Amino acid sequence: MTEIDKEKLLADAGALEEFNRDMVEKFRANGGKAPDFGGDLLLLHTTGAKSGKSRLSPLAYLTIDGKTLIIGSYAGAPKDPAWVHNLRANPTAHIEIGTESYDVTARELPDDERDATYPKVAEAAPVFAEYQANTTRAIPLFELIRT
Repeated sequence: MTEIDKEKLLADAGALEEFNRDMVEKFRANGGKAPDFGGDLLLLHTTGAKSGKSRLSPLAYLTIDGKTLIIGSYAGAPKDPAWVHNLRANPTAHIEIGTESYDVTARELPDDERDATYPKVAEAAPVFAEYQANTTRAIPLFELIRT
C-alpha cells in the first residue's frame, strides 16, 4: 500500500471499510491468510464502546516474547484506531487467527512494559518504527490472552 493509499484510508471512512471488508474476505477465503497483506493477520471482533455493536477489524499481529500483540498504530495517525477505544472500554474480544477462532482478553501493556517491548516490535516489523516516528502519541500495544 502506498503512502497515498494510507492517507486516503485514514481520511475516508468508506474507503477504510471497503479495504477492511476486502481483507476479511481474502483472509477467510485463503484459510486464515491474506496473500496481499505481506504479514501475519488476524481478525479482531470487539464490542463498540459507544454503540455496543459488534465490530470487526483485520489487524497485523506479532508474537514477541511468547505474547500475541496487536499494535494501535493507525499508520502513524495522530489518533488511536477505533478498536483501541473499544478494547479499553471492553477488553473481552474474539479473534480469528489462521484457521482458529477463540475468545481473548486484551491487556494493554502499561507504559514501562510498552516502552521495553516497542523496540522489539519495530525490529520485527520496521514499518512500526516509521509509524511511531510519524506521531507524537505513544502507539499502544495490546497482548491478546486466550480465555
